[in-house]
Amino acid sequence: MKYVDELPVEGKSIFLRVDFNVPVKDGRVQDNTRIKAALPTINYLLEKGARIIAASHLGRPKGKMLPELSLKPVSKRLGEILGREVKFSPDIIGERVENLKNSLKEGEILLLENLRFNKGERENTPEFAKELSKGIEIYVNDAFGTCHRAHASVYALPELIETKGAGFLIKKEIEHLTKALNSPLHPYSLITGGVKVSDKIPILRSLMRNADRILIGGAMAYTFLKAKGHKIGSSKLEEEMVNEAENIMEEAEKRGKEFLLPLDHRCVKKIDEDAKIKIMKEIEKGWIGVDIGPESEKFFSQRIKDSAMIVWNGPMGIFEIEVFSNGTESIASAIASSGAYSIVGGGDSASAVKKAGVADRITHISTGGGASLEFLSGKKLPGLMVLEKR
Repeated sequence: MKYVDELPVEGKSIFLRVDFNVPVKDGRVQDNTRIKAALPTINYLLEKGARIIAASHLGRPKGKMLPELSLKPVSKRLGEILGREVKFSPDIIGERVENLKNSLKEGEILLLENLRFNKGERENTPEFAKELSKGIEIYVNDAFGTCHRAHASVYALPELIETKGAGFLIKKEIEHLTKALNSPLHPYSLITGGVKVSDKIPILRSLMRNADRILIGGAMAYTFLKAKGHKIGSSKLEEEMVNEAENIMEEAEKRGKEFLLPLDHRCVKKIDEDAKIKIMKEIEKGWIGVDIGPESEKFFSQRIKDSAMIVWNGPMGIFEIEVFSNGTESIASAIASSGAYSIVGGGDSASAVKKAGVADRITHISTGGGASLEFLSGKKLPGLMVLEKR
């Protein structure tokens, strides 16, 4: 696979796939992290006089044009950060877009509207990819967070373009994740949270080969706790995954791995920032677990500090509500204090280390949650495989 500095980009028309899937509220970007992560590649291309056609998805509009998921505010924010005009196309494909592409001068940048407004993006249709490829001379992917998805702009499009490669962000991701995959340090702790067990089971199985201990938090923990016979009240549960959760815990035990679940929980009767919080070990009927409890924080932190390498993906609770973010922030602080080689992936986990003021003490903050976990599990990512084709 070639990287952008190995491609003849001078004066060329470049399709640059970026990951600008950022939080937007009331027409304003709330977090610039992913935009700034793409700057090394964007600035390199601009300095070389390339004509950049940048494209990204935002949210899950499912093929519908939803104003609240428009990338227009993102183009404005990118322009402010770059200190130069970023042209914006309200269309993704079609005559108006072609006119905008053709009018680009060397060293100028155009951002297309949300790729997922067209169903062809998620369906990876050759017709949509062909439209995107019009007038494009070189393809560059710098959206690591989407590389595990075989979507049109990530997979079908680069298949159509002979000269292609990856940006500096992907290069950095691969360097850090390859080290963790091929040369893991021990003790190695895998911390995972979030909502769905079903999303994480195959990856947990794969990562278990290298990890020495697995710490589980977030809503997914309640499915595991249910499998162990604990009371979980009205907490989130994937009933159909209880047997699978039991199987994976048995597998971990056979392999000699520590499989750690929360010891206590912050619970509420209603998910609201003004809700009364009660600490429980066994969750009573009518109560909902929304975060790990103080005893769990202490227990998890002790195990984290006894680690040489840590991979973390997924919050410990409903992190976006301030009063339910204690557990997630305590994990962020413990990782930073551990001195371990640490990789944090996923939007909420990355936000947590920033919010806790410890981002500068994390070895690598990945821009891809699912993509980084799949890479670390040894899976081949479609968006990277296609760049290796010649």
